[in-house]
This record gives sequence, structure tokens and C-alpha cells, in this order.
Amino acid sequence: MPTTHEERQLLADADRRALDYYDGIDSRPVFPPPSAIAALQAFEQPLPEQGLNDQDVLRQLDEIGSPATVASNGPRYFGFVIGATLPAAAAAERMVLAWDQCASSFDNAPVADVLERTAGRWVLEALDLPRSSAVGFGTSATACTLASLSAARRALLARKGWDFDGDGLIGAPEVRIVVSATCHITVKKALRILGFGMNRLIVAPTDAQGRIDPAQLPALDDLSILCLQAGEVNTGEFDPFAELIPRAKAAGAWVHVDGAFGLWARASSSAQLAAGVELADSWTCDGHKWLNTPYDGAMAICRDADALATAMNSDAAYASASKDAQKNLTLEFSRRARGVAIWAALASLGRDGLRELIDRHIRQAGLLAERLRESGYPLLNRVVLNQVLVRGDSDAQTVAIREAAQASGEVWFGPTIWQGHPAFRLSVSSWRTTDADIELLADLLLRLKRQIPA
Repeated sequence: MPTTHEERQLLADADRRALDYYDGIDSRPVFPPPSAIAALQAFEQPLPEQGLNDQDVLRQLDEIGSPATVASNGPRYFGFVIGATLPAAAAAERMVLAWDQCASSFDNAPVADVLERTAGRWVLEALDLPRSSAVGFGTSATACTLASLSAARRALLARKGWDFDGDGLIGAPEVRIVVSATCHITVKKALRILGFGMNRLIVAPTDAQGRIDPAQLPALDDLSILCLQAGEVNTGEFDPFAELIPRAKAAGAWVHVDGAFGLWARASSSAQLAAGVELADSWTCDGHKWLNTPYDGAMAICRDADALATAMNSDAAYASASKDAQKNLTLEFSRRARGVAIWAALASLGRDGLRELIDRHIRQAGLLAERLRESGYPLLNRVVLNQVLVRGDSDAQTVAIREAAQASGEVWFGPTIWQGHPAFRLSVSSWRTTDADIELLADLLLRLKRQIPA
């Protein structure tokens, strides 16, 4: 085993290599070139009989692995609403790694327990959600949606006198799920895992921007869960919460809001986009998207704190904790202190910095949209948030432009299908992105549109 001195040397070398990576982030190809991807074959080895030297392990990671990374931590990555990592959040991750806490409860990790409680309170304040809500820090919006919808179903059945924990679902009253026609795949995944058959979902029609049309909202009752969106994944639009949620509540339904990135609009000067969202029963939100924290960190937020705590409870004779301990609010029993990076990001930004970050990205998305519109690109959304949905003059040109942009190494963004045709969405969400980066992206897209025939 390594000595303390050797361990320190290894960690110092890792820090040096990580800083070298940071220093080159602006000049690194946003997507790795074919040669770097081909070099990954070096990792396709059988398990060694004798362990490698620790320095050799680190060297391989850096010299073979680093060139094959996607520069999503840089300024010109516009795919999947992925933010870069704020410096304070990155530094916090280093501390969390050194602490190596099992952040399940106060007994296991007092500092993590206190920091995550504080982070949860700050999240509620920043998003202006009910202050008594429970906040569980999970791996992703997928996992947090799973926890939230599990709590929702359990609570609705309890109101009918059904003991979900004791009797399960066999013979239980059916809980109906109403989702948007543009419902995100992670919500569908969570519903599928929970046993809500995809063929039994009730789909609410949407308008041209992907928002549920209130005039066509399916009937709801006190055994219904209505899933809404804050930030439709393509258009960035918001369901009309102020109209939909009171109707759902009047029927006795539970309302869950998928706010993976769009919920952060509540902390911006455009908070009116999500007016009424605070009336819902549960929400999910990512830190690793618009808050620019490291992967992975997300939040399950539940108005009825007891509903989430009882649904996720994992107390045992040898490991009991308070009902708001993180192991009783999330899927994980053993877990890393994901909320610490969220605490660090909010501590470093404050209200003003958070508002400025989100306002800047919304403004930059508008700037990009205007440049593309002026050059003849068909814009497919209103660009109310940080999403620009666009296509070329034909399906073939749309695909060719995207592929050429990805191959350039200057930028990266992903494909989508909108209303039956190929498109691409440009997500502005990195704290590193400057107006100059937006101009570079616009110039590249204009040049490609001229070069590639429709």
C-alpha cells in the first residue's frame, strides 16, 4: 500500500493534471477527434493479474482519457442543457472527496447533514417554493422524479385508506397518470419503473410551443397525478401553471412539475414564466444543468414533507435517523454528499449572482436567435428561455449543418425531432459562455447554411 507521502504526491499530480486540463478547456475540441476516440481502445484490456502502479493509473486516465472527453465544462458546448462547473462547486467537490463521507444522516456525516439542510432551505428560497417542503438531493431528475411520483401515489392511495406499504398494489385503486404530449423521457422512465403502463398514460394535447392546452386538459379526480413541465426540453416553454394547477387541486389530484432546468427561471428576472408553479405538490430540479454544479446532483422537492419522508424511509435498527435525513428523502441508503456542491454554488453566487447568471443566458439565447433569424434560419420556438430551436431549409440541410458543426470541433449541439422533422436545439447554460462565444456559434451556423445546399 502507498505511504502517506506517496498518496500526497499522487493527489498533487492529479490536481496538477486537472489544472492543466482546465487551462486548455477553451482550446480543446468541443467533441474529441476520431484519433482520440480510437486511442480509447487502450482501455479495452482484461483485468490485470497484478495491479498497476498508482502513477501509471493516473497517467493513463489523463494521457488517454483527457483527449477523449467532451468539453462540456467549456464555453461552447450547447448540448443537452449542460452547464459547466462553477469554481466554488468544483472546489467543494474536492473537499467532499477528501472527506469521503457516507452522507446518509447526521450520525454518519454531521457536516454534510448541516450543509445539505442549508442547501435545501436556500433552494426553496431561490425558487420561491413552499418553505416547509422537503428537499432530497438525488443523482438526477430521473431518480428524483421516481422518488416524487412514488410519494405521490402512496399519498393518494392513503387518502383512500389503502396501505401501500403493507399491501402493495395488488387490488389497489388505480392511480391515473396525466402527462403532456411533450412529456420528457425521464418522466416516462420513472413512470414505467413504478409500474404505470405506458399504454395507460392519459396524454394531454399541447399547443404549437409544447405547452398543455388548458381547453383540452383531460378530466382529473382524487386518484390522478398530473405531470407538468417547467421548461419543455425543445422549446423551453412552461405549462400554464396558474390555470392548470388550481383545476387539478380542485379535483383532488396531485400535481408534479418536471423542472429539471426551467425551474431556475424562478430565480431570474423572468420568474413570471413560471407563475403559479408554487401551487404544485412536488417538483424536480437539477443542479448540474443551469446551476452549473458537477454531475451528478438533483433535487426532489415535496410540499408534504412527511409524504416524501415516509415513502423513502430507510430506517433500520442499526441505522435510524430523523425523518428529514437524506437517506429518508432519497432512493439511496448509502450516498455521497451531493448537496454540498449545490450549497457551494448558491453560497458563491448569492441571489444576485444567480439571477445574473440566468438572465445572461436568456439574453444570450435571444441574441443567438436574432442572428439566426436575420440570416434566414427558420426558428421553431419563441425563445423565452435559454433554448433556441431551429432547422435548415430542408431535412437534409438540417442534418448536414448539425453534423458539420459537430465535426468542426468549435462547438457542439445535439439533434432533435420537432413536429415530425429534424431540428437542432441550442442550449445556453454554461457560466463560461460569453457573448463572443455566441457570436462564434452564430457565425459558424451562418457560414454552414451558405455552404450546404438545401
